[in-house]
Amino acid sequence: MATQYGQRYGDCGGPGSQGAGGRPHRLPVALRAPIEGRSWAEFCYLVLSLPIGIMTFTYSVTMFSIGAGLLVTFLGIPVLAVALAGCRGFGALERARARGLLGLEVADPEPLPMKRRGPMAWIGAMLKSGTSWRHMLYTVLQFPWAVFSFVVGVTLWTCGWALLTYPLWFWVFPMYVGQGGLQLYADETHHVYLDNPFEITVTALVGLLFTLATPWIVRGLTTVDRLLVHGLLGPSRLATRVVELESDRGVVVDTAAADLRRIERDLHDGAQARLVALAMDLGLAKEKLAEDPRAAARMVDEAHGEVKTALQELRDLARGIHPAVLTDRGLDAALSAVASRCTVPVQVEVDLPSRPAPAIEGIAYFTVSELLQNISKHARASRATVDVWRVDDRLLLQVVDDGAGGADASGGSGLAGLAGRLDAVDGILVVDSPAGGPTRITAELPWRA
Repeated sequence: MATQYGQRYGDCGGPGSQGAGGRPHRLPVALRAPIEGRSWAEFCYLVLSLPIGIMTFTYSVTMFSIGAGLLVTFLGIPVLAVALAGCRGFGALERARARGLLGLEVADPEPLPMKRRGPMAWIGAMLKSGTSWRHMLYTVLQFPWAVFSFVVGVTLWTCGWALLTYPLWFWVFPMYVGQGGLQLYADETHHVYLDNPFEITVTALVGLLFTLATPWIVRGLTTVDRLLVHGLLGPSRLATRVVELESDRGVVVDTAAADLRRIERDLHDGAQARLVALAMDLGLAKEKLAEDPRAAARMVDEAHGEVKTALQELRDLARGIHPAVLTDRGLDAALSAVASRCTVPVQVEVDLPSRPAPAIEGIAYFTVSELLQNISKHARASRATVDVWRVDDRLLLQVVDDGAGGADASGGSGLAGLAGRLDAVDGILVVDSPAGGPTRITAELPWRA
């Protein structure tokens, strides 16, 4: 969200933030807030909330009351369905308003779960939809909050700017009202006006304080609006989780298919090709056995070397799928074996009270193996460390090297594939790799015993 605001309205992050064109702001954020686009956009959101809240509250309460009153007849059910449909329409308006003025991106909720077509199916789906009722609840809760935030925001905003600019317009009172200035106090015998230079200056300073504080108060008020929009007008947690699981399932299927293609390619281009050549060499040696025993023996000796090479390739392929040492002795021994094949010295430390589930153990092994391969090929490092430990119900892996840095998990890199593989099991991959190094990559997996 901060990135969206920085792009659209100007960053309010801190003294070191940048303005248009990447130039650093000269004013500190406290003095800059009243004139920034973000503050004015949030104030406009509060101003619009009141008339929109009146409209949506009136519609919801009226339609719900009519529908509830007509439930004794059949007409109440379609009236309630129409009321909920209207609330969903208002919800779309509110999401667009929050996106345009608050920079809040809220996904559209899940569509109605209609198993068949027709008016009755639509009415039933609308009444059964929890999303529709959450939209109606939003129209009811948003109205009193809109009244409160409108009164507070508009009062502070107008008073602040009015007092701040008082030196520019106080002359209106003696010229058109017939009094010395803005009246501060009055009773039957006394009248206090802000009319001398000192009082005018103090008034402007008080207005400055109000003006500087109001954007942050308005920001706090709109935070509640963000929570209401995000919590009631977005997709439900269950629907979001279903979408995540469907995406993760797609990642798992794609990863498995890619692994199968890789295994088939390695077998076809490696061991299979060597075995075919071996069969041909043995056939030629068999034909030459009677004519030229020495040539036949030489060919058998070469074939023996090809067998050794093919066996080594098959071992490497099997190790890449799931090494036997991982099954037999666990992560510590398996990662130590991987580290011994790295081109730089690697220190491995595994501190686990017990072994995780085989699936999690396999993903952890594959992750560290891929990261160490990246270090060997790209990092230009002189040493690396691998740490594995458990915190509560999470398994953490950390691979650090002192190489050139600049690793990036975005795009189509191998790190992006690792991140997708981890995400499929609710894992996380965090890459910290500034230019010049060092590179610190942390992976987090769920612990399943």
